[in-house]
Formats: sequence, structure tokens, C-alpha cells
Amino acid sequence: MADAKTDKSGSAESSAQKSVQKPDAEWRQELTPQQYRVLREKGTEPPFTGKYWNEHADGVYRCAACGNPLFDAATKFESGTGWPSFFQPIEEGHVGTEEDRSLFMRRTEVHCAKCGGHLGHLFDDGPKPTGLRYCINSASLDLDKEVK
Repeated sequence: MADAKTDKSGSAESSAQKSVQKPDAEWRQELTPQQYRVLREKGTEPPFTGKYWNEHADGVYRCAACGNPLFDAATKFESGTGWPSFFQPIEEGHVGTEEDRSLFMRRTEVHCAKCGGHLGHLFDDGPKPTGLRYCINSASLDLDKEVK
């Protein structure tokens, strides 16, 4: 799904992702304390507390830090975990993954491919057609209801 919106840096979006890098002080100024903790410090919000865990509106979920489109609301599903869950990203290259060995576990971390912001984790217990569950913190997302 493509649109003509501009991201938070003011540049037009395209399928070719431009990296967004800012000093820590700038991220702290632009993000709420909870967004900063999740996106920049790899925190996790408690389950069933985030803005979007029970959201059912149409639109596109964007990175709260840089505006990068991440997930189409049509791919959101009820996982029962208390976090927004999606079975696939909006477009290849918009979401990145890497191994996470924190908390004595081995998981796959999900991050914004444009700004590197921590989004959540990826699990292989999702629904068809992918069998994947992108378990995402609401604090890392902004829902753009204008995009259909």
C-alpha cells in the first residue's frame, strides 16, 4: 500500500527507505517519555494498557518516531496478548528484525527500518497466511486513519 503522505522529516515517502538518525537529545525532545523508553531504550509497555491493543479502525500504523508506514490495519488480529498484533508488515523493507538475547531469552526483535526504533518482537504463532505474529508496543505506533 503506497500513499503520497510525507513522513515526520518532511520528505516524501518512497519504497526506498532513507535512514533517520538524530542525536539522543532530539529524540527525547520529540517523543513522550513512554515513547522514548520503548522506541529508543527497547522498553515494553504492560499488556492491555497501550492505546492500540483493542483498536479496530482502518488505516495505517506508522512509526511514532519517524512516520514510516509499518502495518496496514487489515493485517491486525486479536492475539489475546494485550499488545497490537499483526501478521505482516505493510511493505518489505519497512520493518527490520534482529536477534534479541535479553532477559535470558532468545527472541526476534522488530524495529523500524527507517529510524531503528524498537517496535516489539516477532513470534511464529500467528494466523494464516504468514503464521507470524508481530507483537508491537502501542507506544511505538501512530494510527493514520486518513489512509485507506
